[in-house]
Amino acid sequence: MASLSLFSLFCMLSFLTGMGNAQLSPNFYASTCPRALSTIRTAVNNAVAKERRMGASLLRLHFHDCFVQGCDASILLDDTSSFTGEKTAGPNRNSVRGYEVIDSIKSLVESLCPGVVSCADIVTLAARDSVVALGGPSWTVPLGRRDSTTASLSTANSDLPGPGLDLSALISSFSNKGFTAREMVALSGTHTIGKARCTTFRSRIYNETNIDAAFATSKQQICPSSGGDDNLSDLDETTAVFDNVYFRNLKEKKGLLHSDQQLYNGGSTDSIVDTYITNSAIFFKDVANAMIKMGNLSPLTGTNGEIRTDCKKINGS
Repeated sequence: MASLSLFSLFCMLSFLTGMGNAQLSPNFYASTCPRALSTIRTAVNNAVAKERRMGASLLRLHFHDCFVQGCDASILLDDTSSFTGEKTAGPNRNSVRGYEVIDSIKSLVESLCPGVVSCADIVTLAARDSVVALGGPSWTVPLGRRDSTTASLSTANSDLPGPGLDLSALISSFSNKGFTAREMVALSGTHTIGKARCTTFRSRIYNETNIDAAFATSKQQICPSSGGDDNLSDLDETTAVFDNVYFRNLKEKKGLLHSDQQLYNGGSTDSIVDTYITNSAIFFKDVANAMIKMGNLSPLTGTNGEIRTDCKKINGS
């Protein structure tokens, strides 16, 4: 009897452990909220149709979420008197956008299936749907992430790669999250959409030499040597379309950010950029696979975390 009881206890512990580490599945909501994915896709399409830049913002929101504690929607949590979130971290403050779109989508999904679909899955799906809406590749999104009850301002400040990084630091930053140099270049290629603030590229356009002179002059009209920190510039020449023009720009020394141009500056990643210039289909395939991998960074599953009712705050707070 004792051995049987121990065996039963072992089975129960194994079951509970399995619940805590359950695998993600594309069909996670097939029975519990079958209209979730189409509802999210329609809402993203509407948001991007209203403002093309929002597609890039939702993609970036996903990236800034996943690189800090994993894809757990920790970036969405507001600060309170007793809780410090990630929104005020250096890489996020006055920079990350799209929170209100996620809140709106969450409200729609809650009206369909209360307490079922996580904010983390909404952010992940919205990133994919944004890329598709702007003409980029699609990919299958594994689902079943749960939402964190914690956030980390310090990790957001330390782990998110900045626009001033050299190639070796970029490779190291992404390697720390399990990405190869090729995957880092593919993910950097998502800068084919969106805009950047003057403060992130001022030093490059005034001080660097590996830059097309006419390009630098044109950007100086947008970004003065002092002031105008929040003035915006397109990240590539076709910023409203997800394509491979970003990489062509790098070869022409027209990378807007220092970190962009580092990918094509006589280093180990030049050949990867050349491949993506020559064949956009390879870029699309690589970036789709890298996005799936990013979406799988340390998700909370099973009984870990919670399904927030309001993405901005922990349940019961």
